[in-house]
Amino acid sequence: MKISKVIRSVIILMMAVIICSGLSIVWKGYNIYLDAIEAVSIEEKAASIQAKDSFTEYEELPMVYVQAVVSVEDKRFFRHFGVDPIAIGRAVFHDLRAGAYVEGGSTITQQLAKNMYFSQEKALTRKVAEVFVAFDLERSFSKEDIFEMYVNSIYFGDGYYDVCSASMGYFGKEPIDMTEYESTLLAGIPNAPSRYAPTKNPELAAKRQLQVVRRMEACGYFSQEEAETVEETVEAQLLLLH
Repeated sequence: MKISKVIRSVIILMMAVIICSGLSIVWKGYNIYLDAIEAVSIEEKAASIQAKDSFTEYEELPMVYVQAVVSVEDKRFFRHFGVDPIAIGRAVFHDLRAGAYVEGGSTITQQLAKNMYFSQEKALTRKVAEVFVAFDLERSFSKEDIFEMYVNSIYFGDGYYDVCSASMGYFGKEPIDMTEYESTLLAGIPNAPSRYAPTKNPELAAKRQLQVVRRMEACGYFSQEEAETVEETVEAQLLLLH
């Protein structure tokens, strides 16, 4: 009887410690967020992205490219409120099972928040600050605005820091003129630009592109036949490399 009371007391104490630690992390993250937006407002950060000479608006992007990015980066992007609890739960499960940080669960909005304000540091307090910025972005801008700012502020390898520069650099054309093959190739690069840039590792870029195509099929953006058509083009391009 005494042992069970001790165990119960230990469990309660552990839960209290966990709750206090969690609240401390949230509080620190919130203060990081406040410091960031007080230094430069969300509107100012957005304006600096939109003022780029190479800025590409949402309407100037092929829909297949939008669908490809959403499929591999954040399939519930158009339905969530800036944070995806399902993706976070899945990421926590995989991280715990691996015993290391292997999956982040960040939405496109969170990734934009990080690009706007924060470093690549994988600290919990920074992730909390990122969430608060993401909430602000969702309140202030439409999903289309957020998506276009995202693709105009991410790195595509080879010194290309926005979708227009990448499209012109890799394909010699404006984003709106990209084919299904080109759109799916470009959508896969930002995950790891140094690995997937087609000028650096064409075979790895192609493998990543096939992952994009399969995700699009799984998300319902491609039929099986459409996916197979793009896959055949990818495989044909790979054969030309040998």
